Amino acid sequence: MSNDSTPGPQPGDFTEQLRASTTGLGLVWAQTTDGVIGKDGDMPWHLPEDMAHFTRLTSGHPVIMGRKTWLSFPDKYRPLPGRTNIVVTRQEGWGQTAEAEGALAVKSLDDALLESQFAPGHETVWVLGGGEIFAQTVDVADVAVVTFIDSATEGDTYAPELTYEWKLAASEPATGWLTSASGTRYRFTLWRRTETK
Repeated sequence: MSNDSTPGPQPGDFTEQLRASTTGLGLVWAQTTDGVIGKDGDMPWHLPEDMAHFTRLTSGHPVIMGRKTWLSFPDKYRPLPGRTNIVVTRQEGWGQTAEAEGALAVKSLDDALLESQFAPGHETVWVLGGGEIFAQTVDVADVAVVTFIDSATEGDTYAPELTYEWKLAASEPATGWLTSASGTRYRFTLWRRTETK
């Protein structure tokens, strides 16, 4: 793999291409090169370019997440604007709490997938995590959009494994890395399922 770095941010066109070419159930996450996606309920990095990419990619579509992922967003960003925010939780009555304001609370992933089909932009539904929700959806999703971060960060939540059923379909940049304004190197990737569900 090349160590060349391309000055960033340059993700806009690639993100728009992903929006235009993606339908069905999609997974979206950022991870370190060794698979860490979270630590103590938060992302252990600061990458504004990835947040901008995430916002453009998911805007206008329903998003599904677990309660802990919902709570990991700062209050001012909850609910994520321009998206139906569907939150899976086993906590009885959580949907009626102030903490859940703006969320459509459901008890199971099946309920979340059903509700998503009545939401604006339902031709593409994005799953945001966390680890348990990803584990339940990785075998039924159609696409995965993964940001790789060139960092070795300790964490307690890991990305799902994309097995032989998945194939890398696109990468930005094609080789090497983009470089954040913060100096962190990163790459956007699109994976598609090659095996039928």
